[in-house]
Amino acid sequence: MTEDLKKMYRTMVKENFPAQMEISFIDAGGRRTLRYEKVTWLIDGVEKGLRYGENPGQEAALYKLVNGNLILGDVEMIRPGQYLTSDSELIQSGKHPGKINITDVDNALNILRYFSDKPGAVIVKHNNPCGAALGNTLMEAYDKAYMADRVAAFGGCIALNRAVDIETAEAVCRQYAEVVAAPDFEVGVMDILNKKKNLRVIQIRNMENLQAFVGKRFVDFKSLIDGGLVAQWSFVPEVRSKADFKPAECEYNGKKYVIERSPTDKEYEDMVFGWLVESGVTSNSVIYVKDLATVGIGTGEQDRVGVAEIARDKAYRKMADRYCYQTYGVAYNDLKDEDKKKEIDNRTALEKGGLIGASMISDAFFPFRDGVDVGIREGVSSVVQAGGSANDYQSIEACNEAGATMVFTGQRSFKH
Repeated sequence: MTEDLKKMYRTMVKENFPAQMEISFIDAGGRRTLRYEKVTWLIDGVEKGLRYGENPGQEAALYKLVNGNLILGDVEMIRPGQYLTSDSELIQSGKHPGKINITDVDNALNILRYFSDKPGAVIVKHNNPCGAALGNTLMEAYDKAYMADRVAAFGGCIALNRAVDIETAEAVCRQYAEVVAAPDFEVGVMDILNKKKNLRVIQIRNMENLQAFVGKRFVDFKSLIDGGLVAQWSFVPEVRSKADFKPAECEYNGKKYVIERSPTDKEYEDMVFGWLVESGVTSNSVIYVKDLATVGIGTGEQDRVGVAEIARDKAYRKMADRYCYQTYGVAYNDLKDEDKKKEIDNRTALEKGGLIGASMISDAFFPFRDGVDVGIREGVSSVVQAGGSANDYQSIEACNEAGATMVFTGQRSFKH
């Protein structure tokens, strides 16, 4: 039985999707057709498409946009030929990619496109970042992203926005990853990565032009169980610099409430970084960031205070695991010495999971102050939220009482 289950993951599904696909939008002005071609790779002399879909047994195909243009109102879709993940080069496969591998790479690039000015690393698992960071070097960025959540990074997709160097490649090979995607690989790097036979190494040369994708739109489709479709323009964050934030203020029962402290430059850096990372996190979500790295990420919850608590709890657990691994070379859960565990627990509690001085980022408004209070109790110094709740005054009061600062984006960032 166990061997049958293992075989399930090794089995390639023969897919029968056609080589081409067309999607037409028709109105009184005529027909606008988007044309797509199926993507395949030549692996060991055999032409292969996606291994399977979200699960073994689900046929799947990857298509790239090769022709057509769509303009609706004053919004124009990204032009064909500006490829990223849909036309990536598979330079090492072991097992060729499945649907999840491709969508994980794509969401990592969705986040990385905003950070072309610095070396950056995003590690994605199940289409959510488990670690994202910027650094002065690629190795620093990768190490910060990996150490943000070593546990979740197991079997993840690593996307890097600079050519992979020897030091970073060696660090990558010390963990188990499914995919590494980068714009290039320096001399000698593939000799290192080749030791991981099942690691998919994907080169996306156009990643060097990631900044050109900032603000660009595509049509986002959601399929319904009856075969219907919902079509929407893709999300574009309007806040991409500190000048785009609005100081938190509102009026309630005839009284004006204003945030008393303006953010520092460092807080602004973390808030911009956090808000742009947030655009790639499944809603409802709250994340904490500090020093241009994620500290705790809460995703896909139904209530906002709950996801703020989940992200907080993860920050504590991940810090304890990081300290254990760095000090004793083992995961926290594998450490048998209870005295050493207690020492790590005490250190983590003293530092409040790394949340002291962190920024708290919410993808929508806080309906009550209880969500903001979760972060403030842990020492966060700045808060980002959409604003627009009838109870914004409560959140402003909570921050003012604690000496924290808060800004509004004026935009919700849901992702489903």
